[in-house]
Amino acid sequence: MSMFCYQCEQAAKGTGCTAVGVCGKQPEVAALQDLLVYTLKGVAFWADKARAQGKKDQEIDRFMIDGLFTTVTNVDFDADVISRFVAEGVRLREKAKQLAGACSGPIPAAAQDWALPSSHEEQVKLGELHGVKDYTVDADVHSVREIITYGLKGYAAYADHARILGKESDETYAFTHKALAALLDDSLGLMDYVGLAMEAGRINYVTMELLNQAHVEAYGHPVPTKVQLGTSAGKAILVSGHDLKFLEELLKQTAGTGVNVYTHGEMLPAHGYPGLKKYAHLAGNFGGAWQDQHKEFQEFPGAIIFNTNCIQKPADSYKDRLFTWGLVQWPGVKHVDGWDFSAVIKKAQECPGFEEKPGQEIIVGFGHNAILGVADKVIAAVQAGAIKHFFLVGGCDGAKSGRNYYTEFAEKAPKDTVILTLACGKFRFNKLELGDIGGIPRLLDVGQCNDAYSAIQVAVALSKAFNCGVNDLPLSLVLSWYEQKAVAILLTLLHLGIKNIKIGPSLPAFVTPNVLNFLVENFNIGPITTAEEDLKQILG
Repeated sequence: MSMFCYQCEQAAKGTGCTAVGVCGKQPEVAALQDLLVYTLKGVAFWADKARAQGKKDQEIDRFMIDGLFTTVTNVDFDADVISRFVAEGVRLREKAKQLAGACSGPIPAAAQDWALPSSHEEQVKLGELHGVKDYTVDADVHSVREIITYGLKGYAAYADHARILGKESDETYAFTHKALAALLDDSLGLMDYVGLAMEAGRINYVTMELLNQAHVEAYGHPVPTKVQLGTSAGKAILVSGHDLKFLEELLKQTAGTGVNVYTHGEMLPAHGYPGLKKYAHLAGNFGGAWQDQHKEFQEFPGAIIFNTNCIQKPADSYKDRLFTWGLVQWPGVKHVDGWDFSAVIKKAQECPGFEEKPGQEIIVGFGHNAILGVADKVIAAVQAGAIKHFFLVGGCDGAKSGRNYYTEFAEKAPKDTVILTLACGKFRFNKLELGDIGGIPRLLDVGQCNDAYSAIQVAVALSKAFNCGVNDLPLSLVLSWYEQKAVAILLTLLHLGIKNIKIGPSLPAFVTPNVLNFLVENFNIGPITTAEEDLKQILG
């Protein structure tokens, strides 16, 4: 069985995975995920028509988000689970069709009354017929369609986190139907899809703003907080992912049990929230970015649980201590349904746990509220010439070579510059001692990838303070990407008109030369080169 997937930065040979995913995705999983996306487009066709008549359905709306997030890189590797998603999509397609009523125009194949085969093998074969390659449309049109698809997948993750905290956006739901339905419309041209991609960027901004609101209402604004990288004596659970509500519930259930909770990867920023840092047994952060889990998890003497994407094929040395939750699934790994974490706690209590071993401390919690709280000092430092330039250096980390560029960039950035960072890309340099400028740390950890919203708020506030546009600020964006959330954030930056972005370590395989030229000509997007050359070019 063959496959083709190029949705992440690790695509084999820079073109696409064809035998097995570099992420560990098997061909049957790839085929079923492609079939799920095809199914979602069919549901969206009818749901979009229903909404045009003022009709909508919460079950359908929520399913679209779950289905898209399920296909994000490093989320669901269980073919049986994805098959059940497809079956549910077929059921909801019929529900959406009934809601929409009669259709006078042409009905695309994805929205017609096709049935899901009963056998797993036939389902996989059907999925292979609806892969990401499409030779029936212009290559540039297909490229932008793929960009839109991945942008939708990216913001679906943020919409999922927000919904778990009780926040939903009908605007996000409506656009999801509209965009997926448009991907079936061959009457649309290239610039129609470019406009739709820009709108996807706007919707991602709306969704990130909603998630930020959910986080702040539940846990308060992040505040600068020192995080211990050493260990505390006692049993331990390691939490990897992004979902803060999950962490809160786990902290509640482990209180008084003698089990300490450690963050991993994108959970690191959780330490800055007052509503979470109040738990004394939120002991610190263990390990770095997601791609090092094979080595690090073997060394963690407790239970480990994933609550969002970033899981890799587990090693036998820790697989029996590993759990998944939410949409994350791996065949043979214990999955926790709902909010009862007693099995995870029990496993932690059976493990040896840590000895007391203090380590380095790093600071997190520089969300927009914290930075803008000292905006007068920042502005004064700029006016006095103490701060010459700001860099936003962040995004996804990954295993492919070339990412040491971001370490070198942070090390070689002049001492009169400030680096804002976010997402797991910061693990390339967040343990460096970069000092401060007049009491302002030179490295400001803004938070998770969705906290690009905070970084944007800082940029907008500075532009107002200096009475100029964001592109006129002494601010440069040097981004790393890996998966679809990075695509969504890039579309947001383009929607906001932000230019001169450098991207690495490589450019997406799904972007054609003509589409890349469009981005270069209109937004001056460019690939990273070397840290020395890029700093020289940026700083003139």
